Amino acid sequence: MTSVLIVVLNWNGIEDTKECLDSLFKQSYGNYKIAVVDNGSIDDSVQQLKGIQKLHPDLTIIENGENRGFAGGVNSGIQYAIDNNFDAVALFNNDAIADKDRLKELVSDLRDDTGIVTGLLLHRDGKTIDSTGDFYTTWGIPSPRNRGSLANKIPESGYVFGASGGASLYSILVFKKIGLFDESFFAYYEDVDVSFRAQLAGFKVFYTKDAVAYHKQGATSKKVPGLAIRHTFKNLPLLFWKNVPVSLLIPIGSRFALLYILIFGNAIKNGTGTHALKGWLGSVKYFWTSALWLRFKIQKSKKVSTRYINSILYHDIPPEQTGMRKFRKLFTGKS
Repeated sequence: MTSVLIVVLNWNGIEDTKECLDSLFKQSYGNYKIAVVDNGSIDDSVQQLKGIQKLHPDLTIIENGENRGFAGGVNSGIQYAIDNNFDAVALFNNDAIADKDRLKELVSDLRDDTGIVTGLLLHRDGKTIDSTGDFYTTWGIPSPRNRGSLANKIPESGYVFGASGGASLYSILVFKKIGLFDESFFAYYEDVDVSFRAQLAGFKVFYTKDAVAYHKQGATSKKVPGLAIRHTFKNLPLLFWKNVPVSLLIPIGSRFALLYILIFGNAIKNGTGTHALKGWLGSVKYFWTSALWLRFKIQKSKKVSTRYINSILYHDIPPEQTGMRKFRKLFTGKS
């Protein structure tokens, strides 16, 4: 039976984390343990976690001592899983709650050629979909699949481009092959980066509709104004430069540049231009210090054809980019 470590990241969110853990302690799957990574909380999170640990001695608490972002935080848990010979890691957002059979359903779809399994993530009220995995578009922008769709229109299970980092199961073999999460991302799109790297390395990503969880979207990011904008503008170029195969750089890159400029202008319009600028400057920094070298390593070890990668991309503008769709309609008549 596959041994699984569930990793939950906490940062000043102990009330959400307690609710999350309550659902995870009730999982029907028989071979799992839970580790909570505290990312340098300044509230009483650690003290409360130690109290929970007295009731659940198998709970592991990993204290980072500083906020290392989502990528650095979950890396602590993943490294613990590797060091302790777990077969797989299930990452789970602390602001989500899991159906009792969620882990069992995820594990059942973890196969030799499938390194990552993601599930159905609903919004907390259960009425609409948060995500059914991720896709990467030919405009260089990732997007959650089916976000905002009604819960009575749940898509069937099947292979997808990427998995939501806050609610997916990863074979340890994936991390041993491609490395851990890229900590230069800090937060946002680091999960798409892992999925992209996994796909390039020959692993597939599977979505199962039977693994259900309920998410309180944005509970952590709302605590830090500008966090999402800054890291979005930093990470989108890094994601593109590291992973897009060479023959797709120009067709995707030309669209990406146009869309990036458009959303940058929208950030200025909405009063968040300073955060966007800081993010762009950060992307320039990481481009020269790490992204080029990482790109060389990733593309050199690519195991699949560019035709395959192109076939699993979403060949359109992301659904939520309504401004870009209006812009395109002016010139082509296509919405």
